[in-house]
Amino acid sequence: MKQLFFITIVISALASCTQNERNKSLKLITPVDFSHVKITDNFWAPRLRSHATTTLAVCIDQIENQTGRIRNFENAAKGEGEHSGIFFDDSDVYKALEGIAYSLKNNPDTALEAKADEWIDKFAAAQQPDGYINTFYTLTGLDKRWHNMDKHEMYCAGHMIEAAVAYYQATGKRKLLDVSERMADHCISLFGPDKRHWVPGHEEIELALVKLYNITGKQKYLDFANWLLEERGHGYGSRGDEGDWYAAYYQDDAPVREMTDIGGHAVRAMYLYCGMADVAALKRDTGYIDAMNRLWDDVVLRNMYITGGIGSSHHNEGFTEDYDLPNYDAYCETCASVGMVFWNWRMNQFTGDSKYIDVLERSMYNGALAGISLNGDLFFYVNPLASHGNHHRQAWYGCACCPSQISRFLPSIGNYIYGVSDKALWINLYISSNAEFEIEGKSLKIQQTTEYPWDGKVEITLSSPLKKELRLRLPEWCKAWTVAINGEQTAPSTEKGYAVLNRKWQAGDKITLSLDMPVEVVAADPRVKEDEGKRAIQRGPLVYCAEQVDNADFDKIILSPDTKFTARFDAELLNGVETIKAESASGQFTLIPYYAWDNREAGEMKVWLDYLPEQK
Repeated sequence: MKQLFFITIVISALASCTQNERNKSLKLITPVDFSHVKITDNFWAPRLRSHATTTLAVCIDQIENQTGRIRNFENAAKGEGEHSGIFFDDSDVYKALEGIAYSLKNNPDTALEAKADEWIDKFAAAQQPDGYINTFYTLTGLDKRWHNMDKHEMYCAGHMIEAAVAYYQATGKRKLLDVSERMADHCISLFGPDKRHWVPGHEEIELALVKLYNITGKQKYLDFANWLLEERGHGYGSRGDEGDWYAAYYQDDAPVREMTDIGGHAVRAMYLYCGMADVAALKRDTGYIDAMNRLWDDVVLRNMYITGGIGSSHHNEGFTEDYDLPNYDAYCETCASVGMVFWNWRMNQFTGDSKYIDVLERSMYNGALAGISLNGDLFFYVNPLASHGNHHRQAWYGCACCPSQISRFLPSIGNYIYGVSDKALWINLYISSNAEFEIEGKSLKIQQTTEYPWDGKVEITLSSPLKKELRLRLPEWCKAWTVAINGEQTAPSTEKGYAVLNRKWQAGDKITLSLDMPVEVVAADPRVKEDEGKRAIQRGPLVYCAEQVDNADFDKIILSPDTKFTARFDAELLNGVETIKAESASGQFTLIPYYAWDNREAGEMKVWLDYLPEQK
């Protein structure tokens, strides 16, 4: 049981690690970096264009003109002026820069790169001679730094490191990477096994340090990440003079390798688990992996919404007790859904088990994607599964972690499509794309063509020979599927949720995967009291909802065993969506994908619909 009053992403590990690094890692699969994947479909490609033209522009405008976030760096460089905003606002700027870096990787833009360079110059100017960088303490008193573990000093440093690595990979420019190394070295000079204890109140730096290790090859960064993880659960955490340290809220109530169930703040937990996964892989720490397996069961089987959202409580932005999943009051922070993508991506790399990609896909298409408007200019922080019509996306937030999180997540979705292991090429997500990357020193070109998530037919064409198995993920929602190779039906073996195709592949070979995609009526676990007598509708990877704007008799929507469903694509609605028309004795109603709600006029919404069982 979670403790009700204990208040409760991350970015991808570098996919371009060397063969030597892969050999010493516990991970079975190396993901193909999104820079080698060009997405061409009608679902994600328009969103990536909107990200480059609109979402980043919104973030830049907010950071430069509407808030004091960039001015904080300018003031810190001068050593004068006030700090504006919240003490962790530096992190929003770093995350937006990371989104810029990812966009530049696939879409070079000289003006955007010049803007990034301008920001980086301001960051570097704000760094103290000893390597410390944090505008809050620089402007409110450097004598107060490193006294309060919940003031996010290492959290902000972690996001700076992630941005620095991303920008170095995108441009080859290392100015911010050098700034990040100096800050990391500053931390190492103060904390460690022969120095001070420290438990970061908001996890993030742990996974960032692993990225810094991967890009620099410096063992001290990996070792420091490991030490920070090991600090938890031993009573070292405190909040200085500003209140009590609620250990469970900070995931500090037990050593990480002894954890059994998720608790506290949801986003903090996701960052922690990502850090554990990254360190476990490189340190070959099976104790961490055992703990994550236990935690995964607890998260997914007892504390996850049908949308892939996690963290039900507004009180602590996290968890209360198992199966406590309210709908109107659901918190489901966008950052937490993105964190579920990051963590499950890492877990799949250890095992080659498709169950992790099933959760990744659920979170990606529903809980995370709902966090941004169809125009790319408004954002949800909280993602309820029902609304009385008074919950809407906003252009920004005082605590703006979610807009900046989405801005760095969207351009990197190509990371999750392909993976490579010693034996196989893994295809995890079905997104029309062209990819070109090296396998064992030889170039491989591969093309996917599909109308997924609206249609389950996927065509995969190899433009180069391949001497590995092909492993095609069979989504857990799919109950019937077929595979054909060059037009001839085949019956492949299956393993851990993948169809295994093993032959000597030639250039021009075409694999056709057909996934049956009927409308599915879903019942919640009976222990979720909120959903007793209700059902949800899912088709393929998408969860559906009813909006009042489509249903005049919104309060009379009732499902029953005789309800008939018809799916139809409407190119004119919500940038093109597959709607579901339902008809039963109680009347007719229309459902749309959950990610698309609140993009029209205000009104009520619900995912879980009343269900009237067949009368005997």
